[in-house]
Amino acid sequence: MNPSILPARIASLPKAELHLHLEGSIQPATVCALTARHNINFTEAEVRGRYSYRDFAGFIAAFKWVTSFLREPHDYGLIARDLCEHLLTQGVVYAEITLSVGVMLLRKQQPEKNFEAILRATEPFEKQGLRLNWIFDAARQFGPEAALEVVNAAKRCATKSVVAFGIGGDELSIDTGEFRSVYREAAKLGLHLLMHAGEVGGPEKIREAVEILGVERIGHGIAAAFDPALMDLLVDRRIPLEICPQSNIRTGALAKQLGKDDAQIREHPLPQLWRHGIPITLSTDDPAMFHTTLLQEYENAAQMGLSETELAQMAEASFQYAFLSEDDKLALKERRGS
Repeated sequence: MNPSILPARIASLPKAELHLHLEGSIQPATVCALTARHNINFTEAEVRGRYSYRDFAGFIAAFKWVTSFLREPHDYGLIARDLCEHLLTQGVVYAEITLSVGVMLLRKQQPEKNFEAILRATEPFEKQGLRLNWIFDAARQFGPEAALEVVNAAKRCATKSVVAFGIGGDELSIDTGEFRSVYREAAKLGLHLLMHAGEVGGPEKIREAVEILGVERIGHGIAAAFDPALMDLLVDRRIPLEICPQSNIRTGALAKQLGKDDAQIREHPLPQLWRHGIPITLSTDDPAMFHTTLLQEYENAAQMGLSETELAQMAEASFQYAFLSEDDKLALKERRGS
C-alpha cells in the first residue's frame, strides 16, 4: 500500500475501535511465547502459515487452533497486554474488545478468572490514555443454551466494564429466533445487544437480528448493500454497521457476497453503505489473523474513494456509537482536543 493514500490528518486523529476480538489479536511472536509456556514450540513463520486462509471455514479453523493455547488466566493477561500496546501505536484512545466467553466455557474454563486476569493486565494502560470496555461473545453454532451461559457469566462478573453481549461464529448454523430469550436475558442485565450478521449470510440475517433480537449494532453487515429497504431501515433506526474491510477480503466473505472467486478492496460496499446514510464504524476484527491494523483499515477506506472529510466523519462515528454515557463521550472528546 502507498502510505500517502491516507491523509496525515486522518492518521493522526485519536480513534475508537468497536469490533475487535481479543483472541484474534494474538501476533505470531505472542503465539510463540504463549505456546512455549505449554512446552510447545512454533516458529513465527509456522504461525504465519496458520494465519493464511481463503475462506471463512479456514479462518475458523485457525481461530480454534490459536485459542487452544489459551489455557490459564495468565495466558489471557499476556495477550491483553500485547493488544493494549498495539492499540496505542494506532492512536486508539477507546476500544470495546470482544471476548470469546463461549469458547472459554466450551473448554471448561472459568470466564470470571480469565476476565480478572485481563482487567489486571490492562489497568495500567488507562494511565497511558487507553480506555477499554468489554463485550461477552457467544458462538452461534454452540446453540442458545450455551449462549445463555455467556450471559450468566457476564452477570457473575458484575462489572460496568462489560457493556454488551453479542453472538459471532457461523451465522448460517441456527435460526435467529432461537436466541430470542437469550437476548431478553442480556437486556435485563442492562447489556447492550450485538450480533454478527450479513458477513457471509444474506440481508435477511441482518433484518432478523434487528427485528427479532433488537440489536443495536451489527457486526459486518456487508450484505445490507443488496437490500435497499434494509439499508433504509438501518438509516431510520440509526443502527451502525461495524465494518472490517480486510477481514471481509481474508475470509472470502466479500467474494461470497459478490458471487465471485476473489474480491478486491475497491469492490467493498462500504462507500455505498456510508453514502446511503448508514452509520458505519471502521474496525480490524481479528487484526493479527487478518494481517491488518486500524490505520490500514482507514487506508483501505481511502482506497475505496472516501474523502478526507468522510474519513474524519467515520472516525467521529466510532465515538458517537460507542456504548458510553454522553458524559463519558464528552470526556473523551475533550481529551481528544476536539
